[in-house]
Amino acid sequence: MAELLIELYSEEIPAGMQAAAAEQLSRKIEEFLKGFGVAADSLSAHVAPQRVALIAAGLPQNLPDRKEQRKGPRVDAPEKAIEGFLRANGLDTTDRLSVEEDKKGAYYVLDIDEKGGTLAAALGGFMPGLIEGFQWPKSMRWGSALKPGGSLRWVRPLRSILCLFDGAVVPFEIGGLTSGNTTYGHRFMTPDAIVMTEAHDYVGALEKAHVLVDASVREAMIAEDAARLAHSVECVLAEDNALISETAGLVEWPVPLLGKIDDAFMDVPEEVLISVMRTHQKYFALRHQDGTLAPYFITISNMLTDDGGAAIIAGNERVLRARLSDGRFFWDQDRKSTLEGRLPSLEKITFQAKLGTVADKSKRIAKLAGSLAASLSADIEGARRAGELCKADLVSGMVYEFPELQGIMGGYYAQNDGLGATVAAAIRDHYKPLGPGDALPATAEGMAVALADKIDTLTGFWSIDEKPTGSKDPYALRRAALGIIRILLETETPLSLAGVFAESFALHGAPDAPVDDLLGFVADRLKVHLRGQGISHDVVNAVFALGSDDVVELAAKSEQLKLFLNSEDGGNLKAAYTRANGICAKAKHETADVDVALLAVAEEKQLHDAIIALADSAAASYEKQLDALATLRAPVDAFFEAVMVNDDDEKIRHNRLTLLQALIQNMRRAADFDLIE
Repeated sequence: MAELLIELYSEEIPAGMQAAAAEQLSRKIEEFLKGFGVAADSLSAHVAPQRVALIAAGLPQNLPDRKEQRKGPRVDAPEKAIEGFLRANGLDTTDRLSVEEDKKGAYYVLDIDEKGGTLAAALGGFMPGLIEGFQWPKSMRWGSALKPGGSLRWVRPLRSILCLFDGAVVPFEIGGLTSGNTTYGHRFMTPDAIVMTEAHDYVGALEKAHVLVDASVREAMIAEDAARLAHSVECVLAEDNALISETAGLVEWPVPLLGKIDDAFMDVPEEVLISVMRTHQKYFALRHQDGTLAPYFITISNMLTDDGGAAIIAGNERVLRARLSDGRFFWDQDRKSTLEGRLPSLEKITFQAKLGTVADKSKRIAKLAGSLAASLSADIEGARRAGELCKADLVSGMVYEFPELQGIMGGYYAQNDGLGATVAAAIRDHYKPLGPGDALPATAEGMAVALADKIDTLTGFWSIDEKPTGSKDPYALRRAALGIIRILLETETPLSLAGVFAESFALHGAPDAPVDDLLGFVADRLKVHLRGQGISHDVVNAVFALGSDDVVELAAKSEQLKLFLNSEDGGNLKAAYTRANGICAKAKHETADVDVALLAVAEEKQLHDAIIALADSAAASYEKQLDALATLRAPVDAFFEAVMVNDDDEKIRHNRLTLLQALIQNMRRAADFDLIE
């Protein structure tokens, strides 16, 4: 069995594109092999800043012979359909096609009978197309038609192609580059070419040349060495798995280095310090054992140096000093103005061309937050005041320079203005939750403002008919809906969304408020959210069909119905419902009243009594309604065991069908069982 080694060596691949590139290379090679009925014993993809590579083991030298028959379009099909079939199979004419017939008419057939050939030869023909068709979020052309690059598009200039099969080069050419057996080590520490002869030596050979091609190894090395370095100054690394992954995509040989933050900057809000370090410099923050921010940072170098990184540390400290000086300047300047004093400036910022300014939005948020406060047991005036001022920091110097700090800085400025902890916390948190893993606002007032902000956004865009389409959601409206759902569910806050949406639409001056359409959108987001918690879509749909605009109620009923259907009684009753519904549908039976006098068999009398009792539980809690449904199992089973529904007597038959119809209608009060698979 043979091994395959592929490496595409280029200038630096952006960190955010690396994992997808490795997955794509792996998938394309697997699909290529599968097309010949071949699979590798093992296949692994690797990626580093300058290369994406693949190693496969346990491959055959030769491909199996292939016999296949492909059915084509009908003989009288449109010419374009026939041309498409020919083109897909590399044919110019129908000469190689035979004609067969079935009950629908005559159709073309392509019989394939090919010798397998060698896998190396097939790879040589496949690789140029793989490289040419590689998908990147952004790509570039470089060079000219006579020099490397030419018309080839790649994420960054492609410099070398390594392709070995069973130790021999798989020859091909693309974009002025010829495949070979050469790779390169670390561009600074070990820049010499490395000749590869065995695929299984690739990872080890590059490690000797100061390149770790396995991203997970680089991540582990960064996490462990950075934590050890933090411990050396009696600190701990601030948890940041995303930054670990990102920095692992920036270096091929990670070397953590410890730098110092000037004490003069330590009274600036820690979010500013962390944002400057993390977002702009890719530095890790450190904390003291008590959780307070420490005056240190860790940067990840891409090389070992003779001076132990001293020059690199000094350079990074100098850059950080300049960035933090900007932050301190904005911090000092912004506190000279109050949030209240910034409100007129919001009139100059357009929220959306058809929805007015940010000042307009702030006024709507304030009114809506005040209305929502009672439902969340929040202070009404505190929520209203926070809603009024929550966007004021958008015109501060700090947020203009560091947009990721919006809301957070508003909280600090509110404290500076003496507005109190309640208003400050609500302003700070009103953008939360930003995603599925983000925390909710910490206070009830913050939740009221967060809900108001998200509801105002949804109703605003619905009022101008700007809704998400397909995968496009430029205004993050799905995220806003999920934020509403999470706040209500996780705080168990019952809320009639229809009324709140109507109020919000009125604030937008929407004459024909599409409340039901927006409720449907939120309901769809809730369905997705509940599926993530293990509640299948059909169960959710069965509950939603009852009609409700309270997400807490809908979620609770969906969970209870799921448990009911998973029970033995629930599962059997669902089967009985399906049977009864099928009988009534087949008989085309119309709803009527059961004639008690015609109930001659004991089992049908018992079922009738059980249905009457079930109707009496309709006003009970949903859990008790389901408990009442469970009691139907025995009489329903007994009915179908002992009673012939389609009796020869037309009156008796009609009455029994009516009894089953009553069973169906009463069960539908708890859920639309027709929607349950």
